[in-house]
Amino acid sequence: MGFFTKPSDAPSTQNAPVTRERVEAYLASQGWRYFVDSDGDLGGSWDGKVFFFFLVGKDAEILQVRGRWDRTLPADAEAQVALVANEVNRDKIWPKVYCRVEQGRLAVYTEVSTDLGLGVADDQLGQLVECGLFTGLHLLEELDERFPDAARDAIGA
Repeated sequence: MGFFTKPSDAPSTQNAPVTRERVEAYLASQGWRYFVDSDGDLGGSWDGKVFFFFLVGKDAEILQVRGRWDRTLPADAEAQVALVANEVNRDKIWPKVYCRVEQGRLAVYTEVSTDLGLGVADDQLGQLVECGLFTGLHLLEELDERFPDAARDAIGA
């Protein structure tokens, strides 16, 4: 192989439309277990934290990697969590963090969204999936440390 010869097993560097099948193929190529839920959404669990991979937008051109903390807090803790979310959203590019009250408890989400309307190469798609997962995991682990008494939630179990 010459110095500038690309190996034949290298990922494609050609842009192609983002599809759920391509996201699934990337997850499978990493040996990661994933599922399709009853709503048809692609997801998986990493360290007990559930992540979903959505394609949103008019033409399903925006890849959104959304994680949910596997714990919840009392609804009245919203101001505390909002301060943490604001700190993260102010100081870091990824992930976006937000909380919302669900069934009387406070749930926390992470999200990385990328517009891929011009397509995406395989290696870039992998980087974006990993960015959403790993920055989300890092933030959710930080919440574990900041709120050690938070109740375990059945969704992330």
